[in-house]
Amino acid sequence: MTELYWFRSDLRLDDNPGLYFHAGAASLLCVYLWPPQVPWCNVNGIGVHRLRFLHETVAQLQQALRERGQDLLVVRGSPSQVLPRLVEQFGVARMGVASAPGVYEHRDTDHLARALDIPVTVHEGNTLFAAADIAALPGGLPAHYTPFRQLTATLEPLPAGPEARLPAPPPGLKVAAMTAPAIPPHPAFVARGGAAAGQRRLHQWMHRERAIDTYRDSRNQLEGLFSSSALSPWLANGSLSVRRVAHELRLHERLHGENPSTAHFYRELLWREFFHWRALRDGHRLFSAHGVVGKRRLTTFEPRNFARWCAGRTNYPLVNALMHQLVATGWMSNRGRQIAASCLVNELRLDWRCGAAFFEKHLLDYDVASNYGNWQYIAGVGADPRGGRHFNLHKQVALYDPDGAFTRRWEGACAPQPEFVVDAADWPIA
Repeated sequence: MTELYWFRSDLRLDDNPGLYFHAGAASLLCVYLWPPQVPWCNVNGIGVHRLRFLHETVAQLQQALRERGQDLLVVRGSPSQVLPRLVEQFGVARMGVASAPGVYEHRDTDHLARALDIPVTVHEGNTLFAAADIAALPGGLPAHYTPFRQLTATLEPLPAGPEARLPAPPPGLKVAAMTAPAIPPHPAFVARGGAAAGQRRLHQWMHRERAIDTYRDSRNQLEGLFSSSALSPWLANGSLSVRRVAHELRLHERLHGENPSTAHFYRELLWREFFHWRALRDGHRLFSAHGVVGKRRLTTFEPRNFARWCAGRTNYPLVNALMHQLVATGWMSNRGRQIAASCLVNELRLDWRCGAAFFEKHLLDYDVASNYGNWQYIAGVGADPRGGRHFNLHKQVALYDPDGAFTRRWEGACAPQPEFVVDAADWPIA
């Protein structure tokens, strides 16, 4: 009996319970569908470094499968068209896929469950806790992070599962080897895609350098090789299991003791977890201008201001430097993201979704739940009980770039920009 496993945001062999659920099949067809590029909020396509990182990840997954007698079929096209054709072509009797937040992801799995005449099993995703654990929380999933952290304090993360032997691919399957594009990462943030690179980064940061022991003090730095864990690119596409990260964290604490930094890092993993479950619950409201709370914000779409923010040509040099860093490397620190987002929402008074779409294009660690959940938080239409965050940009400069080194390095200074431009094209029609 042939079964099919559809990889989405779980691009790894280590601790992949959905994949190994199908280890008992006579043959297994492993499939990855290349994500479509859909225009959204005046942004189109995928940034060069995010695309490079994804190519490297998928190519490394295919190679890892081949080393175990399997293979990965990489296809372009919509799930509703490609997967039924493969089911018919290879006589597939059962299909599996890991759960993932997102409106399109949920729509695709629902459609396939209705359209296919075979069982479609949706397995647990890349989360610390099982869906049943979240459903059993008193009162259900809280609206805000702090009660979520308090309610999950007694929950232990799911154990990281071992690899298992996989069945061979179906007879007659012919797959071309993937090659990643020859695009080097930027030297300011050297991150290669793939599970092996993610595991290596985890070991270096947590165990070899023991940088986790100073995480609470260094995490707000705007750059630095070990200032933060920088594990999020691999967590985002699932080439690194969050349960494996939690397991290594507990191992580190057993060996060296718990401290405020290790505790703070675990709370950051809980933030990721919270946004994941919120995205699953909120559905399309994750992309609503007014969010799940229905808060109306006074915004306008001034295309010049949005273009200047994207290009790093605003009247805020630190923001400009951060945007240059993002486009050049595919990375921006958590503190930098908060500063840049606050500028777009509060100083430029633009629709927060435009900024979220630009981050989606470029961030190596883009995942729909964390990206849109954090933007809603800054805009005050999501999980922030205070109704949004407005950062004093002058204070942020004094705290995080007091000598201007970061701003100079990323060329944040530019000529003053006019707030509005009026010419004949802007005259109203009577």
